[in-house]
Amino acid sequence: MDDLRSRLAQLLPAARDELAEFVSIRSVADPRQFPPDECTRAAQWVIDKFIELGFDDAHLERTPDESDAVVASRPAPDADAPTVLLYAHYDVQPPLDDSAWRTPPFTLTEVDGRWYGRGAADCKGNILAHLLALRALGDEALPVNLKLVVEGSEEQGTGGLEAFVAQNPELLRADTILVCDTGNAAVGRPAATITLRGLVNVVVSVETMASELHSGMFGGAAPDALAALVSMLATLRDSRGNTTIAGLDTTQTWSGEAYPADQFRADAGVLDGVELLGDGTVADMLWARPAVTILGIDCPSVVGSTAAIVQRAAARLNLRIPPGVAVAEAEAAFADHLRAAAPWGARVTVETEGTGSPFEAQTGGPAFRALADAMLEAFGRPMTTLGQGGSIPLCTVFADTYPEAEIVLLGVEEPLALIHAPNESVDPSEIQALALSLALFLRRYPSPSDEPGPSAA
Repeated sequence: MDDLRSRLAQLLPAARDELAEFVSIRSVADPRQFPPDECTRAAQWVIDKFIELGFDDAHLERTPDESDAVVASRPAPDADAPTVLLYAHYDVQPPLDDSAWRTPPFTLTEVDGRWYGRGAADCKGNILAHLLALRALGDEALPVNLKLVVEGSEEQGTGGLEAFVAQNPELLRADTILVCDTGNAAVGRPAATITLRGLVNVVVSVETMASELHSGMFGGAAPDALAALVSMLATLRDSRGNTTIAGLDTTQTWSGEAYPADQFRADAGVLDGVELLGDGTVADMLWARPAVTILGIDCPSVVGSTAAIVQRAAARLNLRIPPGVAVAEAEAAFADHLRAAAPWGARVTVETEGTGSPFEAQTGGPAFRALADAMLEAFGRPMTTLGQGGSIPLCTVFADTYPEAEIVLLGVEEPLALIHAPNESVDPSEIQALALSLALFLRRYPSPSDEPGPSAA
């Protein structure tokens, strides 16, 4: 292992510049906010880097949502060797409020040892870890065939790669799938994610009148669409902050790794005196129960607003659902709840933007044990298991399409990374340790110890 560790230490300074170049590409897969050619640039960046590492067939595949996925392969000397698929995504979340960033969102900036920038962790840092692992291994003849898929619309939840996999099952078929889009319990505490919540994204629109009306002349009797929407949204949580959508179970509990409340408050930056939500543990609320979030509202802004009653308003909502909840049932319950909550006979439409089923990984197989062994050596402490409040619908598609494959979720996105929020960052030690873990895994799999690894946390 010492040779790999030494090579990675030598590679890391140049990798920082490489990540800076990658982060500067504003690959937000939403043409309403950013030019589509930024995603094209990011995809080509990935192709160029992996071609340098022997993935000679790296190319773009157009997915049904009109985005581009990078697909590539690198065969082993033994054609009958098992196949490992490496997954990541090059698209990123929008920066949200630029003024909330301490550093420019698309300029990689080092502050107190962390590297800040949109996508530095989610998920460009994971792609960098793939590159570093393969570079550290150099020209070694690996005992596995390698496949690669890096998609370009994961953050938008439009399901392009999911549909592509279903239509082209042989292209990405593998014995082990490493989904590098999660992370560790904390910096230096290695973990594999074994459950993911599913999602239902909807836009609910409320309409009450033909046009805006003067609040002085008509206010008091005229039905206010924005007030109706606010009333509807208020029914989605109770006074403790529990999600309260009729028909959804909100009593499940988490039996794996705990998430101490004090640590969560620090990780999330919860202000002094502000309570955490829900009547369960932090782990229950994050990984075992449904959770609804208001992502945005279409209504007049404070600046420029007038004394008028709004005739139309809309909100974009995100519902996360844990394993054990069927996505179709959750989608129907969500829409029914919103319609039933509408006051004053307001006209309501609920449009589903995207859905994804929850996922639960199988553990204990040879790849899982080999990765646990690799992480123990790379991090110097045993790998634990976590849930993930986020959703990766592709994992369910992988499980359905390749039922014999082991699917392992890992990555560099520990809590301090603040993915999807302003001031996203990555700890470079996480990139280096993950790269070492991946290199050790690829060097040794498929011949791990016959004994279970140190992962049964």
